[in-house]
Amino acid sequence: MKDYKLLIDGKLVAGASTLDVVNPATEEVLGLCPRADLTQLNQAVAAAKRAFPAWSAKTTAERGEVLNRLADALEARHAEFARLLTEEQGKPLDFAMFEVSIALGMLRYFAGRDTPTKVLREDDNVRIVQHHTPLGVVAAIMPWNFPMIMLCSKIAPAISVGNTVVCKPAPTTPLTAMLFGELCVGLVPDGVINIIGDANDLGAALTGHPDVAKVSFTGSTATGKKVMQSAAGSLKRLTLELGGNDAAIVLENSDTKEVAAKVFAGATLNSGQICMAVKRVYVHESQYDAMCEELGRLAEAAVVGDGLEQGTQLGPIQNKAQYDKVLGYIEEARQKGKIVAGGESNDRKGYFVRPTIVRDMPEDSRLVQEEQFGPVLPVLKYADLNDAIARANATTYGLAGTVWGNDLKHAYEVAQQIDSGTIWVNQHLDLPYDIPMGGAKESGVGVEMGEDGLAEFTQAKVINIAKHGLAATVA
Repeated sequence: MKDYKLLIDGKLVAGASTLDVVNPATEEVLGLCPRADLTQLNQAVAAAKRAFPAWSAKTTAERGEVLNRLADALEARHAEFARLLTEEQGKPLDFAMFEVSIALGMLRYFAGRDTPTKVLREDDNVRIVQHHTPLGVVAAIMPWNFPMIMLCSKIAPAISVGNTVVCKPAPTTPLTAMLFGELCVGLVPDGVINIIGDANDLGAALTGHPDVAKVSFTGSTATGKKVMQSAAGSLKRLTLELGGNDAAIVLENSDTKEVAAKVFAGATLNSGQICMAVKRVYVHESQYDAMCEELGRLAEAAVVGDGLEQGTQLGPIQNKAQYDKVLGYIEEARQKGKIVAGGESNDRKGYFVRPTIVRDMPEDSRLVQEEQFGPVLPVLKYADLNDAIARANATTYGLAGTVWGNDLKHAYEVAQQIDSGTIWVNQHLDLPYDIPMGGAKESGVGVEMGEDGLAEFTQAKVINIAKHGLAATVA
């Protein structure tokens, strides 16, 4: 069994204790995660604080060179990272390879990228210039659904503009982050990147630490609220990418078979464990039965299994707590609606759930109102489009949504009425590196990706210069 280590101040060190990491496909211990204690957390923050002056003083190009070298090192071990990702997270190996590729792309996209200095106004009397300066130590806290993407989507922009980071992966998927820490040794200046593991017991100490200037957190809305409370003591800068209950609205006269295939993929990719997955779908009554039938057919045909097995399309739910939660939603569906397909776990070891299509669920059911974060999709009927839009918006969440229809102008008009940070039309989960992504309502604060996401890791500083006055008088 591999000996994983924390990364603190450029050195790989043992944790104060260890934590079992379970393979969700086998329920067996995959490895031991080094578990930091409060002393080691403080050491990591102190190292990042010490490293900040020299790192922030480097040029954008110099910092970009470090990110590109890190990307090269990750690319050289692409297959190793992908296999470990499948083993600790559960996703099919091909999809794990894709995730590592996206993580690589994050490092390369942000390498050498900076927020430009802007002259806001200049005339005979004044010159006003806006700069963006790094904040200091960034606490980066990752979820368990996309460990590699989330790690690199926080590290890359943070250090590109001159910050240093302390990263804390989810305790059920920490090993790829620890392996990434090995890449950093000798490539990244000491203290610029620090990676610690915990059992969800150090979060408050990290987010409330007086030497942390910003928190970048991805996870549930409930935990995000706790992060915000913890950071409030020193008014830390925050980026919170939180939960969603993302609705798909299928417009009348859409191609049922084509839309069903895309909606099914958007609902079940990564076994539904995506914050922006399709969580509920509203279908016009004229196509409702046909859509339910086609989604059911796709669910029955899906191959569920160990991500390392060839042909697997859906892996297990990542952890036992989430597995039990998803089974609870299925039980509610059995009692309050009609299960079209699925509705059972695989008869094998592991946290496997077959994709489940549910129809005729009441709007006030938990499956419709909450974020299920699993491959259980409620299909809901509407007769009036305005009613469907109102029901789609009747949630505290506002992360994403989709509109499907043949008339693009009409679909665009509907998309404008959805209260979410991202709305796709006739596609799902298209997330380019250069396009900002953020949630409305209780789905988040701030944005990630693109120039706007990069600016979230900086402080805007306006310098307002009078061209006439003291200097002219002295002269």
